Amino acid sequence: MKKDLRLAALRRFAIAISVLNVAGHAYLGFEQSLAQLFASLITAYSLELGLEMIDARANQRRPRFVGGPMTLIDFLLPSHITGLAVAMLLYANDRIFPVIFAATVAIGSKAILQAPIGKSKRHFFNPSNLGIATTLFLFPWVSIAPPYQFTENLGGIAHWILPCIFIFTGTFLNARFTRRIPLIVAWVSGFALQALIRNLILETSWTSGLTPITGVAFLLFTFYMITDPGTTPVKRSSQIIFGFGTALAYSILMVFHVAFGLFFALVIVCALRGAGLYFLATVRAPKPLGGSVLESAPGTLR
Repeated sequence: MKKDLRLAALRRFAIAISVLNVAGHAYLGFEQSLAQLFASLITAYSLELGLEMIDARANQRRPRFVGGPMTLIDFLLPSHITGLAVAMLLYANDRIFPVIFAATVAIGSKAILQAPIGKSKRHFFNPSNLGIATTLFLFPWVSIAPPYQFTENLGGIAHWILPCIFIFTGTFLNARFTRRIPLIVAWVSGFALQALIRNLILETSWTSGLTPITGVAFLLFTFYMITDPGTTPVKRSSQIIFGFGTALAYSILMVFHVAFGLFFALVIVCALRGAGLYFLATVRAPKPLGGSVLESAPGTLR
């Protein structure tokens, strides 16, 4: 993906999630405290800057956030999105530490968990999703924010208008900037298909299996999380596999009655993609006449 498109997408995603958080705390009915929100943002900003300084010093280069206010703002856009997403989607009652922990895992994973892509290495886990899933796994008393908080104070037709805004803006951003519409279609189609298959095989309710699609949390996951351009494939066929794979992982988790399946399913698929990237890098590595591997030549799984 071209750099300008990625930056344009980041700026618009950052604006959209900022507006949602302001509206959520001011009117919609977000139940997290402002202290949790600011703690998450400060943690994300600090770690992003600190890790960049360490990496720049280790590689004897200029930090990427140096170059003026706009350069700094653009550099912090990913951590801004991550910090707001973590604070918005996790519910830890009045505890602040779980939110800080989630933001720490999210930002730290970008520096530690990387796979070879092209001639460089990039993180392969969706940061905010990994932070949320890890926190849910390690702290069973922490939950996902209640779905009703997005529309708690809305009435009448407004209950329909807000989801429509998410759908229209999400479709525009992903069609124009991230180019992840094939992934979205594959994911939603796969989600509906797995609900039908579970209905036919396990005799579960197909209607109940489709119910999550009607929630705002599902829309946010579909248009703003699973479509992360930094941790998803670029090729259309690979996007379709990624989307269907996430739906398949979700269905398996549902069979075993695992809660919060959306987040864990995406972690599983991202992990498999990362393993695939490493495997391709090994297979495509140059070999001497004797057949032993010399140095790893990164491959690309897109």
